[in-house]
Amino acid sequence: MIEKEITILIADDHPIFQRGLQQIIETDKRLKIVAAVNDGESALETLRKLKPNVAVLDVVMPRKDGFAVLNAVKSENLPCEIILLTMYKEERFFNAALDAGVKGYVLKDSAVSEITNAIHAVARGENFISPMLSTFLIKRLNLSEKHKNSPLESLTASERRVLKLVSEAKNNKQIADELFISIRTVENHRSNICAKLNLEGKNALLTYALTNKSEI
Repeated sequence: MIEKEITILIADDHPIFQRGLQQIIETDKRLKIVAAVNDGESALETLRKLKPNVAVLDVVMPRKDGFAVLNAVKSENLPCEIILLTMYKEERFFNAALDAGVKGYVLKDSAVSEITNAIHAVARGENFISPMLSTFLIKRLNLSEKHKNSPLESLTASERRVLKLVSEAKNNKQIADELFISIRTVENHRSNICAKLNLEGKNALLTYALTNKSEI
């Protein structure tokens, strides 16, 4: 049985890295690159026009970063799976990506050996995470398991991330910057958290977050 061809968009503002990525992907005859761009705005415009199966996006790009493009794809229900490429081996970026609903998260350091497998995986509807980040994934799963018998179970992953940052005494702007979301979205998350945990009063959320910091 012949597998269906997978169409791909690449968005990365480093020409040498982008070309190297193209060369690796083109070695697989089942993969077809339909466009390669160097900024987020062009990536989004191309996604709307060509509707490729998979988009490989650098996290850091001019004119919309990878997270902004990912959020737009989700909000517009574009028929495309996203792989984020990153040089950052930081847990906060990893959790922000998974909270945003990304299917693939690949370190640039290991993209040469992982990118084709990542594309095939997300095209099948599966997830692909660089093995070097497995510790972050295990911590995330353990945290999810811990919350099963807690009032925090009612919160979404995004709401739990916001609550954790509240427990670190960060304001709405700092939370928005760290999670790559708008201040309005942070405010909505805070409101939803209060409603789910039956918290009332100006400082109720902060008090709860500080009191239960070890469980968040």
